[in-house]
Amino acid sequence: MNSVHAKVSEAGRISLPAAFRKAVGLDRGGDVVVELDGSVIRIRSLKEVIGEAQAIARRIMGNNDPEGSVDAFIAERRREAAKEDAEADGKEEEG
Repeated sequence: MNSVHAKVSEAGRISLPAAFRKAVGLDRGGDVVVELDGSVIRIRSLKEVIGEAQAIARRIMGNNDPEGSVDAFIAERRREAAKEDAEADGKEEEG
């Protein structure tokens, strides 16, 4: 892990070293996510955070699994709701 001494201005600004920015793809600027974990401040590129979220979604939904898509989930829920409605209608007619 690399570290450097930096100063936070009274306005709360900090300058990130060019080598650090370049290492994470921010050499030309960009959006970041600032996280507070106890007393630790993390600065991560938005691209990294989005990539991590996408990896989690793939792990949960199944990579390239059409049955794991949102559309497949909604279609399944609609089938289940239609089945429940049909069962409820059948019970109302009996009663």
